[in-house]
Amino acid sequence: MCQVVKHEGWGRLYGGLTPSLVGTAASQGVYYYFYQIFRSQAEADALDRWKKGIGDGSVGMFSSLAVAALAGCVNVLFTNPIWVVVTRMQTHTKASTETRLNRNLSIVPDETILAVVEPPPYGTSHAVQEVYDEAGLWGFWKGVFPTLIMVSNPSIQFMLYETLLKKLKARRASSKKGNDAVTALEIFLLGAVAKLGATVVTYPLLVVKSRLQAKQVTGGDKKLHYKGMFDAIVKMIHYEGLSGFYKGMSTKIVQSVLAAAVLFMVKEELVKGARMLVKRNTTRVVNVARSKPL
Repeated sequence: MCQVVKHEGWGRLYGGLTPSLVGTAASQGVYYYFYQIFRSQAEADALDRWKKGIGDGSVGMFSSLAVAALAGCVNVLFTNPIWVVVTRMQTHTKASTETRLNRNLSIVPDETILAVVEPPPYGTSHAVQEVYDEAGLWGFWKGVFPTLIMVSNPSIQFMLYETLLKKLKARRASSKKGNDAVTALEIFLLGAVAKLGATVVTYPLLVVKSRLQAKQVTGGDKKLHYKGMFDAIVKMIHYEGLSGFYKGMSTKIVQSVLAAAVLFMVKEELVKGARMLVKRNTTRVVNVARSKPL
């Protein structure tokens, strides 16, 4: 972080922010749209089975996970091009622009060189053009296979969270006379632990995805040229060892764990608030009904 700020300024820490915001919005829309479609179908199938005397008519945990995974896969296929551009902008360095510019200037007149003060800014359109020039349309789907496998991350996270929450409530109920209430701080910590576990399991796939989506300089180190997911995995094991799959994990853990912990804490507090409002409104309706003469 210090090196980035020193050589490229504070603004560089927000490289790729615009397409990232677009990608986040698009991902949420695509995911929940297809999730609702698959969920409705799963509910209809569960109801049909119940009519045939199979099951209780509700969607089970594994069916819910399957629905979420399917929606996640569709989301990946639709939005992967956006995240390729984001990765390019995040991994782009001023030095790489200067190197490419110097190579091009070596064949132009001196007066043109004098007119160049600094490399042009690297924007979204530059990243898009760069990806297309390298690999055509297929370049926008680089890293799609490890990303599809990474769809399991939220499933692992929520399974860990629900398991830990269930155990905590059971222990609390047995030790405090049936009181299984959980505080916001405890929810925060459970969310953090669950996300930590999911991140540790799936982080190597994130590294492979980023390697595939980052710019591969022509004529550069062959160790950093990857033909696909399996080629990247083999080369990383051969040249970097298993530790290569966990580079940058500390930064990712801080970001992911904080985000997930805040998410679960806010979610639980919103649920509590909603229940209180419903209970209060129900009580008010009952009181009004009782006060009316028969």
